[in-house]
Amino acid sequence: MVRRISAEFVAKDARRGSDRGDVVIVVDVLRCTSAIVTALANGATEVKAVKTIREARSLKSRNPASILAGERGGFPPEGFDIGNSPREFTQDRVRGRRIIITTTSGTQAINNASEARIVLLGSFLNVTAIAKTAWDIAEKENSNLTIAMSGKQGRFSLEDMLCTGAIINHWDNSLVEYSDAAYAALLAYRNASSDLPRHILTGNHAQELVEAGFRDDVLFCIESDKWPIVPVLREDSIKILEES
Repeated sequence: MVRRISAEFVAKDARRGSDRGDVVIVVDVLRCTSAIVTALANGATEVKAVKTIREARSLKSRNPASILAGERGGFPPEGFDIGNSPREFTQDRVRGRRIIITTTSGTQAINNASEARIVLLGSFLNVTAIAKTAWDIAEKENSNLTIAMSGKQGRFSLEDMLCTGAIINHWDNSLVEYSDAAYAALLAYRNASSDLPRHILTGNHAQELVEAGFRDDVLFCIESDKWPIVPVLREDSIKILEES
């Protein structure tokens, strides 16, 4: 059966995948899903992704042993334990701990997609694992797939589109039917894949992070296949999907 592949460019449209009944992959390369993938790979027990700072602080007050993480404007809000840099989610810091995270766009996309039959989290860091697992689930569930990009503050982000294309590039062209957005992402990735760092570093979001002192974060987030894990959202909690 041919699978329909769709892509949504900004966080508010992530719910469209669930409306279609698709398996949804949420992507926020810089930096939310990259941070969550890294946290779980380094031993965090679960991640709670919430939309607002108020929700995050409230959840932390009820779970004081949790790590409160996130950003607004690229930097951690007052009183947060750490920011949104995946390099902060080290084994020493996160192993055996719950993470509560809120970000400008990524956690919005995750929550907007939450009604989907299954929500997975993707990034360059787990690109092969996420592509294979999402396809296998779609085959098992006889469903189509949507990749929901978070963008940045309601705007398109180049790095999310290139990661979307990288995921789609793993799927057999003869077995899929593309939306225009999905096909554009695939073409963009194939054009840029020979030098992803250079292309991503020209993007507005990456440039803002570099100017804020986070160049190393950008370079970390565009490493391919650093972590062979697949985070899944179930009952408001993100954990590593265990193979059945």
